[in-house]
Amino acid sequence: MSKPDYDAVVVGSGPNGLSAAITLQQAGLSVLVLEAKAEIGGGLRSAELTLPGFMHDICSAVHPLAAGSPFFQSLPLAEHGLEFIYPPLSAAHPFDDGTAASLRPSVSETARTLGIDERAYLDLLEPLVRHWPTMAADVLGPLRFPKHPFDMAQFGLDALPSAVQLVKRFKTKEARGLFAGMAAHAIQPLSNLTTSAIALVLMTAGHLRGWPVPKGGSRAIANALASYFRSIGGKIETNTPVQSMSQLPSAKVAVFDVTPKQLLGIAGDRFASGTANRLYRWQLENYRYGMGVFKVDWALDGPIPFTAPECRQAGTVHLGSTFEEIAEAERLTSQGQHPDRPYVLLAQQSLFDSTRAPEGKHTAWAYCHVPNGSTVDRTDAIERQIERYAPGFRDQILARHTMNTAQLEMYNPNYVGGDINGGIIDIRQLYTRPVVTLSPYRTSAPGIYICSSSTPPGGGVHGMCGYHAARVALREGFALPVTVSLATG
Repeated sequence: MSKPDYDAVVVGSGPNGLSAAITLQQAGLSVLVLEAKAEIGGGLRSAELTLPGFMHDICSAVHPLAAGSPFFQSLPLAEHGLEFIYPPLSAAHPFDDGTAASLRPSVSETARTLGIDERAYLDLLEPLVRHWPTMAADVLGPLRFPKHPFDMAQFGLDALPSAVQLVKRFKTKEARGLFAGMAAHAIQPLSNLTTSAIALVLMTAGHLRGWPVPKGGSRAIANALASYFRSIGGKIETNTPVQSMSQLPSAKVAVFDVTPKQLLGIAGDRFASGTANRLYRWQLENYRYGMGVFKVDWALDGPIPFTAPECRQAGTVHLGSTFEEIAEAERLTSQGQHPDRPYVLLAQQSLFDSTRAPEGKHTAWAYCHVPNGSTVDRTDAIERQIERYAPGFRDQILARHTMNTAQLEMYNPNYVGGDINGGIIDIRQLYTRPVVTLSPYRTSAPGIYICSSSTPPGGGVHGMCGYHAARVALREGFALPVTVSLATG
């Protein structure tokens, strides 16, 4: 038998594809990454979308999970150009009376701003922050017996309920609103089980490491990962779309940073015969995608004139006022509607990173959730929500750039119907993504693995899906150990 061209081929250069490639290369294999676009990164790209000199993040913008990723922390990414900038406040949540709640650096600082909910906030977050360094690898991984079962059991008791249930611990509009903005990152109705989990993870990350923005744009994360990968002998080829297995060079394993929809298009014939293959294919065909997003970027003549001072110190601002208003907006969106007052997630990177805009000018980035596949223009609804808390915002706009769900999917096929999480992360697909199996990264076809956000732990820039998929490929395809040790602090 002739020697293969590579030991492993990774299709897709998003954070999970690059993480899988790095893990495989660190084990001494020869690894090739194939990227369909001219530029690497997947959701980690930045460009001048509006006017010259205004640098916008095309997809992901603020990165609490990247800063706290056990895998990323194990890599020398700072030596390869990655610099995180930390706003004074991780996130702010304004209300109609001109006040705002905020996620501050420490649990105690945040709790002190929540009035009669101070004790409830401390009781909820302090144990998580204390135990997170030893739990992170288990939370951000596949379903398995945890290394610290008692800590994980306590986390599960708080994370399993819906946000609608857990928020009952709080009485003030500040604590309830702050929690709603966090839970809405789950991109599903807040009445769904486990919607508390994403809120708790994001709040814990904020208290431990903050919610940073990468200097120069989110592309800096992808560039640092790629630079390190190349420094240890890896190879990347761009402008190489893969539409079938026949296009791949010979390799012992192929690892796909794609969702089930793309995997079926590329390798569907490998799942055509035999009971196990047909069952696997059926599960991929029935994989469920969640709500999409409608996104707007602005070039601004000045900073956003938020009424609440906390909003002017935060890299991320959640717009939607009360818990009830946000929960209702997410419920309506999940039912195919477009609420007048959508929940809006906004980032203002240029307040803290001067490389993003010409001197004295600024950028802003925001999206709202929409029904999957919607092409309804939500620009006005988003801008009205910003103007609600920042009167005069529209007077600052120099230019804008919008992307609906179809445009997002065209930009990155993994965003099926505008779903930026690679599939809904509800109780049915939290750990059983993309299929029900003990090893979610292994497909039914020998030598083919999947490492995208359609596998545990799901969406977010953390690289853990890629790391765990590569571990399985190393063990099964090469009988090799994983050489990288995950960070625990």
